[in-house]
Amino acid sequence: MSTLFTRIIDGELPGRFVWSDDRAVGFLSINPLGPGHTLVVPRAEVDHWVDAEPDLLAHLMSVSHAVGAAVREVWQPPRVGLLVAGFEVPHLHVHVFPAWDMAAFDFANAAPSVEAHEQEAHAEKLRSALRAAGHGEHVAG
Repeated sequence: MSTLFTRIIDGELPGRFVWSDDRAVGFLSINPLGPGHTLVVPRAEVDHWVDAEPDLLAHLMSVSHAVGAAVREVWQPPRVGLLVAGFEVPHLHVHVFPAWDMAAFDFANAAPSVEAHEQEAHAEKLRSALRAAGHGEHVAG
């Protein structure tokens, strides 16, 4: 059975994509820790990050780096958070989000929901920043 993220990647469920390449995608979290909170997800269904091949992990970090730079450019937080938790969905994913303090890393502080127009505005800001940084060929949408 496909994971929730595979169903999003395959278009069976909606997602606000900001990145897409042959190995990974990036889409906004529906319960964000901050504006532009992006999940970087491999297309391959790998549950635990230690089970992923090193070259896939390197690719996910490269994508996360590009998305993180865009998050920093758009929202200018003092830090850009990066987490691999994996308890919510059994499909490897990297959380990339703006962090103004350590509370930003606590999922208890995640937004229970975000208005669709606000999420789309965040996604478009990230897409624009990614294009401006030279990643246009991988910008989704």
